[in-house]
Amino acid sequence: MDNLQQQLFEGSRVRLSAIDLEKDPDVESKWTHDPDYLRALSPETVRPLAPFAVKKRYESIEKEMKEKRNSFYFTIRLKEDDRLIGFTRIEWIEWNNGAGRLTLGVGSPEDRGKGYGSESLHMILRYAFAELNLFRLGTLAIPTYNTGAIRFLERAGFVEEVRRREWVNRDGKRWDAVYLSLLRDEWKR
Repeated sequence: MDNLQQQLFEGSRVRLSAIDLEKDPDVESKWTHDPDYLRALSPETVRPLAPFAVKKRYESIEKEMKEKRNSFYFTIRLKEDDRLIGFTRIEWIEWNNGAGRLTLGVGSPEDRGKGYGSESLHMILRYAFAELNLFRLGTLAIPTYNTGAIRFLERAGFVEEVRRREWVNRDGKRWDAVYLSLLRDEWKR
């Protein structure tokens, strides 16, 4: 019964919430002008997005959540002022296998390194394993130059399971990309 008393979407400093289609596109659009942020999230080609493009992506995410029922997207907001600082999502859920993929990002450099990501990760893992009853969470491909993200996930119990050698080309250099995963039994509550 004690677990039922825990707040599911609120931590001590951040909360997980729904997308605000009116305010959030302007904020996230600014993040897309930071190539370091975009390169940390994905090995794909980076480009800035206008607020209307971010809004269209949000609308697509919400439509997919409603229709496919195999993804959950949350914004990360500071409790003190309700300011958008990041996002987290569980997607590509295979319900029959209890497996999904996790992504988490904190947008502005001023909000990174303050523990907001760790608090958000704790909540989304609890949601994945205790609420959705998933057994396994994997990650996107993480370029090995993103050592901070790899260490962050390893501290939470994630382990490397796949390495694609020299898969990412950034600034004329080849980088490996790794996929990490966490099983429910390995989850550090």
